[in-house]
Amino acid sequence: MTAPAPAPARARRRRRTAGYAAAAALLLLALLAVRVLVGTPMVPVDLALRALSGENVPGISFIVMDHRLPVAVVAVLAGTAFGLSGTTFQTLLRNPLASPDVIGVTVGASAGAVIAMAFFQADGRALFWFALLGGLGTAALLLVVSGAGRPGAAGAVDNRFVLVGIALAAALHALISYLLTRLSLHSAGDAMHWMIGSLSSSTWDRAAVLAAALLVLIPALALLVVRLRILQLGDDTATSLGLSVPRTRVALILVAVALSALTVAVTGPLSFVAFLAGPLARMIAGRPSFPLAAVIGAVIVLVADIAGQNLFGTTELPAGVITGALGAPFLLWMLTRTPSSGSGR
Repeated sequence: MTAPAPAPARARRRRRTAGYAAAAALLLLALLAVRVLVGTPMVPVDLALRALSGENVPGISFIVMDHRLPVAVVAVLAGTAFGLSGTTFQTLLRNPLASPDVIGVTVGASAGAVIAMAFFQADGRALFWFALLGGLGTAALLLVVSGAGRPGAAGAVDNRFVLVGIALAAALHALISYLLTRLSLHSAGDAMHWMIGSLSSSTWDRAAVLAAALLVLIPALALLVVRLRILQLGDDTATSLGLSVPRTRVALILVAVALSALTVAVTGPLSFVAFLAGPLARMIAGRPSFPLAAVIGAVIVLVADIAGQNLFGTTELPAGVITGALGAPFLLWMLTRTPSSGSGR
């Protein structure tokens, strides 16, 4: 365990992290403007401002208020949720490779949605609930099999959780592949499109669902982060300070799962966003930073959506294709450096 940094060093580090977060937030605002203005057709700034002020501008009001702005808002909310979820898992499990993508949570949510399509012909709100239940069910199975809810050596529990998650993700992928064979050609196509991860069906209703979830889950996570800092000192030290280690670990996992599963239920599994946001924030700030990871997650999703809509001619690619293309080489790079970086602390 490394000694705590002196108070002046901690203050400088906090100011530096706040500066990076502010710069990332400004970049996010710029990307929001790009997402609303750029596309086919292009929207002039003055007409966009008139539409945003509530004026009915023929054609433009629909493009801005009913099409592009809901997509941009859902992208920001989804990226924020994925960034917070991934950083929670990576910090709690002391492993930069641990994210909802890798340990099976997002696959579980996808399996829930495909089950709903295959057996109940569900869509809309029913699909949302099945995806959420799939993610939560996967988390419950992870907790039981890995023993994360029982006292024990932190490293052993954390390693078991990651290994069990990888195995469970493989099994769920096989289940999804089988279920796709049970669907009609049209339904299988819809399921595959959803599983790639797309913002094309974003609406104000879906944005409201995500916003309401974040209004509940972010304060809950903020309260738990204080306990997470204590938990990082080790189980014995945390217990001696009066912290219930199993209960805290389970609470953090449930909040992280809810963040990712709710988002997958709305957007589909946007690959690697949760995985990328935390390590990038840590590289920039020099330590885990939840606010910076949240903003970086939102930036990644917006950049992916803008790129998918505008960089490939008449072909529009779902955001999940772009995030997968960004995340795969980053994962390989992380795998090559993990043995020399220890536990990722």
